[in-house]
Amino acid sequence: MIMNIGTWDRALRITLGLVLLSLVFLGPQTLWGLVGFAPLLTGLARVCPAYSITGVSTCGQRCAGPKS
Repeated sequence: MIMNIGTWDRALRITLGLVLLSLVFLGPQTLWGLVGFAPLLTGLARVCPAYSITGVSTCGQRCAGPKS
């Protein structure tokens, strides 16, 4: 898959994912913190399926790869 997540988007997703995952162990200790896996994994992989479906990209030209 073509990367469609830029640097600032990636940093935000990873941070948000880690914060949400911390809710499993700290704070209210609720399993809702497991929702943090979604932004964390998409941030690490630099691919968002929702972005792919809608044609959105936050990474600009450098992530687009060669045009066919």
